[in-house]
Amino acid sequence: MQVTAYGARSGDRPLEALTIQRRNAGPRDVEIDIAYCGVCHSDLHTVRDEWGGTLYPCVPGHEIVGTVRSVGPEVTRFKVGDTVGVGCLVDSCGHCHSCEENLENYCENGWTGTYNGQTADEPGHTLGGYSQAIVVDEHFVLAIRHPQDQLAAVAPLLCAGITTYSPLRHWNAGPGKKVGVVGIGGLGHMAIKIAHAMGAHVVAFTSTPAKRQDAIDLGADEAVVTREPEELAAQTGSFDLIIDSVAASHDLDTYIGLLKRDGALVMLGVPEHPHPSPNVGGLIFGRKTIAGSLIGGLAETQEMLDFCAEHGIVSDIEMIDIQQIDEAYDRMLRSDVRYRFVIDNASLANAA
Repeated sequence: MQVTAYGARSGDRPLEALTIQRRNAGPRDVEIDIAYCGVCHSDLHTVRDEWGGTLYPCVPGHEIVGTVRSVGPEVTRFKVGDTVGVGCLVDSCGHCHSCEENLENYCENGWTGTYNGQTADEPGHTLGGYSQAIVVDEHFVLAIRHPQDQLAAVAPLLCAGITTYSPLRHWNAGPGKKVGVVGIGGLGHMAIKIAHAMGAHVVAFTSTPAKRQDAIDLGADEAVVTREPEELAAQTGSFDLIIDSVAASHDLDTYIGLLKRDGALVMLGVPEHPHPSPNVGGLIFGRKTIAGSLIGGLAETQEMLDFCAEHGIVSDIEMIDIQQIDEAYDRMLRSDVRYRFVIDNASLANAA
């Protein structure tokens, strides 16, 4: 099946219209017409080969919402016309300890990303959601239960939503817990919404005074401007959990000092340069933890989607046509978006 997509032929060229080949649906496959695709910072890094290892042509996009066009004969969970999503994964080994525990995101033999992952399909690597359609094994397809008028804003939940939901769930955010969120961007704004819905007392940390009210509007109980030492000092030793969504190198000791005994600082962003080494004493004398977390498994991602549907949670988005993608990338670099771009994939019809 040939479809129109948008992608890059090299790291130093703008994205352009491409015609790509999708495999015919196999026995367990779901063929999906893509309605919306969120724009993740990982898309930009990969397209421009900033992490290295990009396979070209590169068609990014792993925050996919669409409608089932057809299903293979062995598919049991979906039918034609269902509203579905696809996130960051489209395959894993299925038999390692992590996969057997529904943690495909930690597959010990290497999971396959929705784009830039090795595959037998043409052209030898996966091509993502900046396209009209995609074919995915049903195990990696997710049910969307939000109303139709929210579907565009659901798309970022497939990455930003699960990336923040998973650590909040794992470290038991909820009533009686104080949760900090560092950085109010694509990830951070979702962490605030989800932690608030879980019943935690939520404190947002931002370096931008203008975002203080934004954080409160998103559901934070308090907002702290990190450039104000007295505001930080007032929070010392009070947090059960801090979610750090900032992808730039920064001082971790500031946040370690805000944790209670047995508190955890969970890192979600991968900085271009390593963080300065933290003071180990700050960890030892409070039995504190610095941890990391990576998206979520398929079962947990479905749990997140259902939780968000139940609580009316979606991402704050700005809709764009695919022809605006390079401009959107440049604006992302300037943090000029509140808080996630989403592509209207119908615009691909005019891209060829």
